[in-house]
Order: sequence, then C-alpha cells, then structure tokens
Amino acid sequence: MRSSELTADASPVAPAQTPPTEASESYLPMRATVTTLVVLTLINVLNFLDRQLPFILAESIKRDLGLSDTQLGLLGGFAFAVCYSTMALPLGRLADRWSPKAVLGGCILVWSTMTAAGGLARNFAQLAVARVGVAVGEAGCTPAAHALISRRIAPERRGLALGLFSMGVPVGTMLGLVLGGWINDHASWRVALFGAGGAGLVFVLLLLFLVPDARHARTAEPTPPLAATVRHLFASPAFRALFLAISLSGAAVYATLSFSAPYLIRVHGLTTAQVGLYLGLIQGIGGVVGSYLGGRAFDRAMANGRRHTLRAPALSMIFAAPAAALCWFAPNTTIAVLCFVPILMAYVFFIPASFGMAHIIAGTGRQAVASSVLMIGVGLLGASVGPLVVGMASDMLRPQLGTASLQWALLFVAVANFLAGLAFLAADRRFGAQAA
Repeated sequence: MRSSELTADASPVAPAQTPPTEASESYLPMRATVTTLVVLTLINVLNFLDRQLPFILAESIKRDLGLSDTQLGLLGGFAFAVCYSTMALPLGRLADRWSPKAVLGGCILVWSTMTAAGGLARNFAQLAVARVGVAVGEAGCTPAAHALISRRIAPERRGLALGLFSMGVPVGTMLGLVLGGWINDHASWRVALFGAGGAGLVFVLLLLFLVPDARHARTAEPTPPLAATVRHLFASPAFRALFLAISLSGAAVYATLSFSAPYLIRVHGLTTAQVGLYLGLIQGIGGVVGSYLGGRAFDRAMANGRRHTLRAPALSMIFAAPAAALCWFAPNTTIAVLCFVPILMAYVFFIPASFGMAHIIAGTGRQAVASSVLMIGVGLLGASVGPLVVGMASDMLRPQLGTASLQWALLFVAVANFLAGLAFLAADRRFGAQAA
C-alpha cells in the first residue's frame, strides 16, 4: 500500500505505468504537437489579454465610474477570483472526464462575451458582474489546456510544452497592456473591452479545426470522485507546500498587476500608453524568456531524478522580494521600470515546474483537477487577498501619506514574494523526500 501511494505522489508518468488507452501511441507526432501548442498558446494569450485589460485601464475606469482604490482592488481580486476559483474545479473535472477541447471552446465563448459586456458597464456593480462572467469562462482555460497537453504531448517534452503554453501569460499581458493603453488614450477603455471580446470567435475556430481532442479514456478502474482526488492531492506533503507557495505567489502577482499602472501614473507621472508600453515590453520579452527557461529547467530536473525541481523558482521569488521593495521607492522612473524585470520574470518562471509537479502527484487522468486546485490557490486565496489588502491599505494610509500611501501599501508584494520563495523551497524538499 505504501509503495503504491509513493508511486502516485512522486513518480513521473512513464509509459509502463500509463493505462493502455493512454499509451505512447496516443501522443501526437511532432508536426501536430507544434500546431497544437501554437494554438493553445495563442488561446492563453487571449485569456491573459482579456484578464489584464482592466489593470491598465484602471485609472480611466476609476475616473469614469467614480471608483475608490478598494473597489479597484475588488475588481482586480475578489470579484474576479471568487467565481474563477469556484468554477475551476468543476470545469477541470469536466475536462478530465469528458472532452477538454469542448470545455475549452465553451470557455472562450463565455469569457469573450463577458469581456465585451464590461464595456457597457455604467457603475461598479455592472462592471463587477461582467468581470465575474469573465472569471467563469477563464476558469476552464488552464485545466482544459493542461489536460490536452498531458494526454497528447510526450512526457519528455511536457515541461517545455507547459513552458510554451505559459508564454501566453507574458505575451497576453504585454498585448493587453500595450494595446489597452494605446486604445484607451486614442479611443476609450470601453472600446478596448469591445475589441478584446470580439476576438474570441477567431480563437474558437482555430481550436475547432486545428487541435485534436483527447477524450477521457475508459479503463477498468472507475474514475475516483472529485473529493477523493482532492484528498489524494492534499495527502501529499509536497503538494500542500506547493499550494501554499502558489497562493502566496498569486497574492503578489495580482497585487502587482492591479496597482503597477496606478503607481507609475500617480508617482512617476506616466501616461496610460507609456505604462502599457514599458510594462508590456518587460512582461512580454522577460516573461517569454522566463517561461521558456522555467520549462527547460523542469525537464532537466525531471531527467536528473527530480532533484531540486523547485529550487530555481524558489530563488527567483526570493530575489524578487528586494526588487519589489526597491521598485516602489525608486528615485526615478528608469530604476522603477527596470526593477519590474526580475519581478515579472519570476512570476512566470515558477509556472511550468509548479503545474508539472502537481500533475505528477495527481497521476494520470487527474491532471486537470490538479491544475484547478492550484488555480484556486492563485485565484481565490491569492488574487482575492493581494489586491484587496493593497487597496485597503492605500485608502487607510492616504490621509496621513497622500499619494505615497500606495507605495507603502505595495510593500506587501515584497513580503509575499519572500514567503512564496520559502514555501517553494519547502515543497522542493518534500517532493525530493517522497521520490527517494
């Protein structure tokens, strides 16, 4: 019994351990692999483009709708995160048991429609409802895509595949920041949301015609209930530490994304378009490099017997802590912008290893649920807490500190980065101990 548990928690999925219906012959040839990864990455680009738009548009939305920083924090965190996290598990379960391709296509239609609907909002409540709708759709993107990758991409390429898919995070963020800022300055924030929402139909067609499906394989063993799968994950000490690390990282990531643009506009006097250009280029170029290196680092760690799988991501988050502290109190715009480079690279570097480890712990046929559970850590515990804490702290400190209140509130990011790094180190040690 103990041996079987260790295999489920710590062993890489080898062909001999894979059910017959998911043997190596079900993996895609190289050409189809490349096509599938390109389309899935483009979909992830759209996913994060739509998700990031409200951040770069925050100051315009605040003025137009008369919002407070606390309400901005709610839009960037709690209003989005509750539905995102609530729907992640059932959509992940559906992708594991049914068709991940169909789940992904339906999710694209939902989040694109609700992104466009946000452009019609006339008050905080209407915009919050639209963002909740976006969250419902986007909750299924990562689990469904990860299910396709884990079933159709060969294990020796899976870390790189997850890294390439993760490139959608920085590229989508870059395009959201650059295009959103430009459209905001030359048209309006409403036009930016309408355009992003309308692009969804194109991506649904790409998915429909270019990506093969990966339906759940029927085996002699019945699929365990959702609750049993979740209990299986949290029975692993490594997964518990990983979940804590992901939650702390999510708090830092979403606090940074929610308030970077307001910080640079208020403190350094940049325009929305300038902020979008600077942060977009850093996030796009640095994020692509970080995603690629993170995927390659995970593949190398797995090839070397899973030694120190999360050490590099841990160190990158620890280094991002002083970089964040310096960023918020930089003496000039150049230093402030340059400080975002190690911060934003660290925020994508840990993604391939984190989800790759979770898929190994979960075992075959439960990868989408494992991704969904980590997304709850990022979305519900991370994204709902980080922006809200920073927004509330900024509002509370404003009577005493004026515009500097946001700078002091953003020190929360440095603390969360450091604690996330320590949690990644703990997960790394426990994963190595389980594998021994």
